[in-house]
Formats: sequence, structure tokens, C-alpha cells
Amino acid sequence: MSQTLTLGHSPDPDDAFMFYAMAENLIDLHGYRFEHILQDIQTLNERATRGELHITAVSIHALAHILDKYALLSSGASMGDGYGPMFVSKTGPDASAGDDERKAWLQGKTIAIPGEMTSAYLAGQLFLGPNFPHIVVPFDEIFQAVHSGQAEVGLIIHEGQLTYGKEGFVKVLDLGEWWKRTRNLPLPLGGNVIRRDIPVEIQSELSGILRDSIAYGLAHRAPAVTHSLAHARDLDTPLADQFIGMYVNELTVDYGETGRQAVRQFLQEAAEAGLIPAVSDLQFVE
Repeated sequence: MSQTLTLGHSPDPDDAFMFYAMAENLIDLHGYRFEHILQDIQTLNERATRGELHITAVSIHALAHILDKYALLSSGASMGDGYGPMFVSKTGPDASAGDDERKAWLQGKTIAIPGEMTSAYLAGQLFLGPNFPHIVVPFDEIFQAVHSGQAEVGLIIHEGQLTYGKEGFVKVLDLGEWWKRTRNLPLPLGGNVIRRDIPVEIQSELSGILRDSIAYGLAHRAPAVTHSLAHARDLDTPLADQFIGMYVNELTVDYGETGRQAVRQFLQEAAEAGLIPAVSDLQFVE
């Protein structure tokens, strides 16, 4: 197979941090070259349904639709461990409101979402029900969609989780916090997948390279964060570092048993709710 491999990931500080060592040739790449393709997660999900890239970041939601073409790597997870995508609006329910009151407050409102194959949307459906009114907006235009009145609520991902307050919004519900409180598991948001037509031994070798890249970034945090700042929209260094810490950690190096259980439960609940096809046997490339 070709020694140059396409590697898709989103233009965000956590992904930039993850692939820093690979982009800068700071680890042994075993003779492979990687063409880094930076696109938003919804676009990467759509490309994965067509099997276009050798390795790519995808939403965990998308897994149910691409497992005929891709296998899930054991490293590269983005997990919201008590935090995650959130519903925000210009006003919201009382701070002491419970889940049922928040659900009732959201009911019937038009919500701007970052893509119908994102894990944020799937988690939102599990909380609110499958048919909530929504419009699809690029993730970095959701605040504007709410400000302009196109939508009453935004479902925000990425760095918006840290900047919504200064943008003039209040949190209605954090889906990662809700998931942790009700399931006692992190909310699985994204992962890295590899094409199944790549020989198994090469899949394993490439999986090791990605794991080494993540581990290198965590071991050389300051230069890796500096490298990531080019992709940190509206984040200063401390906020970028905080955001990276939320989504690149030990669960990213390897899902572990907790991460594996989280992925299986998320997909099982979504399938039982009729939101995705059933995933019978989820394998991780070690």
C-alpha cells in the first residue's frame, strides 16, 4: 500500500495537540508519510461514509454508519467526563431547575446543531427525544445563529463550551454532565478510525504511531500547546490548555475498560431508541 496516508482531523486545538508529534516528525513514523486533512467533524463524518480517508477522526455517532468500512482505533478518544456539548441560550431556566424542568424549557424551541451525525446531536436526541426542531449550522456559527434569531438555542461543541459566557449566553444543560450523573460514565464524543481494507498488521502499526503521538504531546505539553494555538479560535494559552486537558488525557491514549463501556452504552441506547442501526460487535484496533 501507499506510504503516504490521508489523515483527517478537525481544525481544533485538541486534535492539533494529538497529532503534533506526527505533524512535526518528532516520533518514529515507521517510514509512512501523512497528509493531514483539516475539516470540520460533520464533513469528516460524511467522508467516512464514503470511505475516502485512510485514517480519520469521526463522531462516535457516525460509527454505527461506517463500521463496514472502518475499524475503531484504541487511542484518540474525545470523552466528556462530566462535561461536554451543551445547550445554551440568551435566557434559561432557573439555576436550581432539575432535568425535567430543563427538558420542558427546551421543548419546542428551534435548536442550532453542528451536524446530524455529531455525537452532540445524538446525545441531545437521547435527552430531548428524537424529533426536536433544529437547524444545521457550522459549529463555529452557532452563536451567531442564536444571536440573529435563526434559532432560540444553540447546541455547542469545541471551544464554545468555554467561551459561551463572554458571548452573552447562559447554559441550559450540559449533556456530558447529565450523562455522567445518570449513567456514571463519560460521554463518548469522537474517536479515530482506520480503513478496514488496510492489512491488519499495518492497522496495528499505525495505531501504535497515533498512540505514540498522543503520549508525546502529553509528555511535552508546553510545546504541544503552543503548536495547537494556531487552531484555538478566541482562546488564549491558559484557556487552550484547559480545553486540551478536557479532551486529551489518559482516556485518549487508550479508551481503557471505562471508555470502551461508555462507547458501547452510548451506541446501545441510541440503537434501542431507534436513532442508529444496532452495533453488534464493536472491535478496537490494538
